[in-house]
Amino acid sequence: MSLRPRRFDLIAFDWDGTLFDSTALIVRCIQGACRDIGAAVPSDQDAAYVIGLGLQDALQHAVPGLSPERYPELGRRYRHHYVARQHELLLFPGTLPMLQALKARNHWLAVATGKSRRGLDEALQTAQLEGVFDGSRTADETASKPNPLMLQQLMREFGVDAERTLMIGDTTHDLQMARNAGTAAVGVAFGAHDHAAFAEFAPLHVAHSTDALHAWLAEHA
Repeated sequence: MSLRPRRFDLIAFDWDGTLFDSTALIVRCIQGACRDIGAAVPSDQDAAYVIGLGLQDALQHAVPGLSPERYPELGRRYRHHYVARQHELLLFPGTLPMLQALKARNHWLAVATGKSRRGLDEALQTAQLEGVFDGSRTADETASKPNPLMLQQLMREFGVDAERTLMIGDTTHDLQMARNAGTAAVGVAFGAHDHAAFAEFAPLHVAHSTDALHAWLAEHA
């Protein structure tokens, strides 16, 4: 693998639903938070759609019409539910070997996520991935997806041009961010969004499992 020339120097991954099998839990936590405060409970599909956005944007999209002063309370209840069950979460099978193979080929690896910094750091510790990634950006320290700022900041940090950068994610928010930043993108079909919605963003590939993603990256990245 290391003998093949690299097409991309920087590979940025979304976290939830791309590397971390957390979609179902996030949906349940959003719904549970709504029940706690007596708000309308979104459907599974509507709750899953907002995954990848920063928490404030996500809750405003999932629960529209709630009075503005109640969103902080909704956010607190979401975090309560998530923290209580985050120990249940695991990496998708095959994630660690994939990341190790990419590092062996000397790609820069990064995370671009709608999680908070605290949330990502805790997740990396839970998944025993501390030190695997060369950089990361979270929604509370830069702009939320699909704004391209977090990808642009990562590219500047590593001195990598857009044409040498690849974004990998499970939502249209990820793919739209990549398009806004002028980078290539790959979608994964095992996360929060129906992959049929990816077509308008023209990803290079849509992977239906982590093993399939690993194989594509070995051949094409």
